[in-house]
Amino acid sequence: MKDPESRTIFAGVDGRTDTELPEWYRERHGNADPVTFAEAVRDLPQAIETTVAYQNPYTDEWVETERFNTLVEPSRAREQARDEDAETDPLFHVPTDSYAIINPVDVYGPLEEVLREETIDGTPLGEVMFGEIRRYRGGGEVHMDIMFDGLEVRLPGRSDPITMGVTSGYDFFGEHAVYVEGFAQDGYCSNTMRSLTDKEVIKHVGDVRNFRTWWEELLAQVELVADDLFEFIRDAQDIDLDFSELPFTVTEFYTLLGFPDYLAERAAGDAEANAASPFEIDMWTLHSGATYALTHFFQGKEGASLDQYVRIANDILFNPEGTIERVEQAYEQELEADGDDGSQASLAGERALASIERVSDDLQEKVEQFEEREDALRERFQEAMA
Repeated sequence: MKDPESRTIFAGVDGRTDTELPEWYRERHGNADPVTFAEAVRDLPQAIETTVAYQNPYTDEWVETERFNTLVEPSRAREQARDEDAETDPLFHVPTDSYAIINPVDVYGPLEEVLREETIDGTPLGEVMFGEIRRYRGGGEVHMDIMFDGLEVRLPGRSDPITMGVTSGYDFFGEHAVYVEGFAQDGYCSNTMRSLTDKEVIKHVGDVRNFRTWWEELLAQVELVADDLFEFIRDAQDIDLDFSELPFTVTEFYTLLGFPDYLAERAAGDAEANAASPFEIDMWTLHSGATYALTHFFQGKEGASLDQYVRIANDILFNPEGTIERVEQAYEQELEADGDDGSQASLAGERALASIERVSDDLQEKVEQFEEREDALRERFQEAMA
């Protein structure tokens, strides 16, 4: 992803906790000197409304309008008043009068309360929380990863866990006032797993809901995912794709799914390196290859441009049948686009499609357990949000 303008590492909800970063996370962030979550949130830029005027081109007079309101960062506006040459522009956005400002403390202040009260194995979540805050566009766009040491999945043969949490963020530019979704980071390889729950979004219009209740429901969902993620991974490890029997390479597998070439090459390289055989790779390893490419080599920015590829990667793990169907359809479309170059080419194409269909048929007996587990998880989500 594009590098943020600044990063802040945090550990512990506030100064009353004595939280240290997990060893695997500290190793990957060098000599990071973490602050508390409360301190990091209160250091984020705020937004306030000021009036807007336009210049009448015939009189050169400035005329105020109530139809729009300028969003500015107050501390920067004060600095600009004292020093006209101030480096940082206080202006964020000029929205219509229906725009509702939601500042970071409005959202994450209630989360701090929940984290002090909710526990994992008897320990308040606020004492085991850690993560990172990233700023873009002068701090008007913010994304953060919040994880909980001990809320995790441990795979056999690995010393470092997959740690669960949420990724959240907001902006002042009229896109999303705030969003949050389930998230995990694999300490073994630093790969991030996004969209592990449905993304909840609150926009810049309408009434602002009770964020405390919102956070309670969302954290309950994340705990449910942690309970089931190990089972999804274990089942995916039992589903192998034999690329020696398929009409495409591992790299082409990812491009058929919709990855751009540069990501497909990175994903394939990681999957082949971590598989027992570069020709026979299980769906968990293929998923891990995809998250490796997205975590370390994605050239776009956080948000919608990343989300589309995250959905593809997650389907490899959570919906293997749908993944194979997507590959088959894409391959068939490529054959049709190439045209009929003769009976030999047509016959080769039919044989290639038949080999993909055999993989799909072999999946059928294992698909039911995925669907049953996903249905049960969705049902528990609904109960948690009720």
